[in-house]
Amino acid sequence: MTHWRPTENRYGSLSIGLHWVMLLLLAAVYACIELRGNFPKGSGLREGLKTWHFMLGLSVLVLVSVRVAARFLGTVPRIQPAAPKWQSVVAKLMHLALYGLMISMPILGWLILSADGRPVPFFGTQLPPLIGESVAIAEWAEEIHEAGGTVGYALVGLHAAAALFHHYVVRDNTLRRMLPGRG
Repeated sequence: MTHWRPTENRYGSLSIGLHWVMLLLLAAVYACIELRGNFPKGSGLREGLKTWHFMLGLSVLVLVSVRVAARFLGTVPRIQPAAPKWQSVVAKLMHLALYGLMISMPILGWLILSADGRPVPFFGTQLPPLIGESVAIAEWAEEIHEAGGTVGYALVGLHAAAALFHHYVVRDNTLRRMLPGRG
């Protein structure tokens, strides 16, 4: 039987599904922006990858909203054996940083497009601009967005490394709580 809500020992299928879909979505967002550099400026493929980067990035914002709601409606399964207090604090800070990234990066992207006076595409529709055109704000937001992208690589990498460390070295249930199909 599939459990949508988390239990004392494992996350529910909603949280698990959202976690892994978010990983794929973030990988796609990064892939689109990294791959665009392989194509000439103004080419259809380059512009298409940028558009997909925008739309997938905004999808991150939508799904992270669902994740935050699911997190507050459920419980966090226990780590067994219990982690030392310092690890729990670091884990909470890491999760806050990841959520901050998943919320702020799409908003910054939306702000950049708005300040540049460009359309904000979202799967067949256009979102309204957040602000009017402003070169200064567009440049400022783009600098922060690019720096955030670099920070994102590090955060996701550290998050994955910590999960693997807990699984293979500490041998607790940190990773198993989030793996699909392991009821």
